[in-house]
This record gives sequence, structure tokens and C-alpha cells, in this order.
Amino acid sequence: MASHRRPKQPSRARVTIFGATAAATVALTSQSASADPNPTKNEVKERVDELYEQVTEITEEYNGAKEREGEIKERAEELQEAVARGQEELNELRNSLGSVASAQYRNGGLAPSMQLFLSADPDGYLEQASTLGQVTAKQAEALRTIETKQRTLAQQRAEAGEQLEELESTREEIKGKKDKIQGKLTEAQTLLNRLTEEERRQLAEAEAAEQARAAEAAARATRTEDRTDLGGSGSGSGTATATTQTAPPTTAGGSGRAQTALSMAQSKIGSPYVYGSAGPSTFDCSGLTSWAYAQAGISLPRTSQAQANAGTRVSQSELQPGDLVFYYSGISHVGMYVGNGQIVHAPRPGSSVHYAGVNSMPFMFGVRVA
Repeated sequence: MASHRRPKQPSRARVTIFGATAAATVALTSQSASADPNPTKNEVKERVDELYEQVTEITEEYNGAKEREGEIKERAEELQEAVARGQEELNELRNSLGSVASAQYRNGGLAPSMQLFLSADPDGYLEQASTLGQVTAKQAEALRTIETKQRTLAQQRAEAGEQLEELESTREEIKGKKDKIQGKLTEAQTLLNRLTEEERRQLAEAEAAEQARAAEAAARATRTEDRTDLGGSGSGSGTATATTQTAPPTTAGGSGRAQTALSMAQSKIGSPYVYGSAGPSTFDCSGLTSWAYAQAGISLPRTSQAQANAGTRVSQSELQPGDLVFYYSGISHVGMYVGNGQIVHAPRPGSSVHYAGVNSMPFMFGVRVA
């Protein structure tokens, strides 16, 4: 039974300057593009596509670093809390021993055994006291408790310090990746600014036409499925459904939760791409897929590389609606299979969530999550 959800289509106002995806790496380099004072429209498009592909790759690295930052911060906070609790317990133990010492002093002076007991060197105390026979079993137990807590505190303080250093390093890494992303976006915009207004209009129209063709192909497939569902009827309610359905069909095959995730992703058609974002109103590529599956009750890792190991790998011919689809040799991009050769994805900065052909980028493999 075909799905009859009608997620909104991207408005023309959201259409980007040119195609949402990059093909294989082109020979034109940044240096050669910069050296040419008058690059052609196609040269600019190729170079900007290449830059955006690099941005998506760095974005996934950025997402991974942000995820690590959260984990390290949580661990450091746990250690700091443990150190604070341990220090409080240690202070209480020392205070109780101090009370005993004070009582002995008031009653005629501090016994030699208690002098040793309050030594700053618990190991030395135990060694001396056992030799002199001046330690009771209860005192030895208390001192060993203090000794254990001191060692634990020292280890926790050291680990907390290491975690804080790693946190600082990770934050520097995140800043560096943000700077790299911004640098490439600036370079892309500089190249686009070198085109004439007419050339930019042509690129925008070409992309709009490409997306319109994809939407029309999807609508034709949906009309065919609707007629099949209605027993071949070409009139009545079936005709009305066919004329209003615009989303690619969610064909039979995906599990219930996969279909739910797919429907949620489709509901975000037209939402802007923002690197590092995982919804609910803006997304990057892995942010869209992780958010959509979360709505279906399935937790996915944050990055495309990690999501590639979140289920069973399938070939392109085995794809079912809701399967994740991965692109480029570095697995730097992920989308979700819709059916009939279409995917839904958040492509790159300056664009929005929309449909594309499954082979519009270098396809690597699919992953069935549910």
C-alpha cells in the first residue's frame, strides 16, 4: 500500500544557486581558479561544487568533534564531583581522628601510637606501628581507609586534569574546523560573486529545472501507484489523489519504523541546511537522518561515518524505503532512500532538504537500520 503523505515541496525561494551535489573531484584547483581572472560559468560551478563537497566532509568531522566534546565534558564533570565527594569524606575521617587526638592530649598528652596515627605518611605509619606493636586493628583499618581514599583522590584528580586538557584540545579542534568551513564557504562565495548576474540566474534556473524534473518523475510514479492501489481506476477519488500528490512514493518494503523515519524526513522538505544542526528546523546531512530516526524511536550516531555501521549493509538494488544511503569514498554524506530511485537529504550550505536521484552523487552503499 503506497504512502499518501504530502510533505511540502521546496519553494522557489529556497532553490540554491546550483546543483545540490558534487560529482567526482575535478581537475580544476583552487589556485588555477583564482589565477584565472575570468573563469567560465562551468568552471566556477565545478570548483564551488568541489568546495561544498569538502565542506560536507569537514562538517562530519566537526560533528564528531562536538560529540567527543560532550562526552569528555561529562566525564570531567563526573570526576570533579567524585573528587569533591571523596575530599569531603577524607576530611571527615581526619577530623574524627583529630578529635581522638585532642581528647588524649587533654587527658595527659598524645600517645606515641596516636602521633604515628596522625602521620602524613600512612604507609610509613603502618610499617612503624606494626613493628612497634602500637596499632590496634581498629586504628589500622581506619588508617587504611584514609590511605585508600588518598590514592583514589590522587588518581581522580590526575584523570580529571587529563580530561580537562583533552577537552581544551577538542575545543581547539572544533574551532579549527569551523574556521576551515567558513574559509571554504567564503572562497565559494567569492567565486560566485565573479559571475555576472545573468550567469548566476542561469545556474539557479538550471538547478530549479533539475529539482522540478525530479519532482515530476516522483509525481508520475505516485500517480501510477495510486491507480494500482485503486484497482486501476482512473477516475473519482483516485484521480484527485494523483493530481495533488507531489512527494516521491514510499513504496512497499521498508519496516514500520523505517517508514515513520522516512515520513519525518520528508516532512522537513524545504528546511535549511545548517552545518552542525540536527533539527528540528535546520539540519545537516547526518543531522536529518539522526533526527528522523529519533522520531521513530531509534537512536543513531551523530556522524555519517558512524551511521554507516548502525545496521546491515545493502546494495543499491536491495534498497528499501527508509534505508540510509551513503556517498563518497570518505562516507562524508548520508541521505535516506525514498523509493523509485529517489532519496531525501540535506545536501550542503546554502541549500535545503530536498529530493534527488540515488545516483546524483558517487553512491557507496546502503544501510538498513530497521
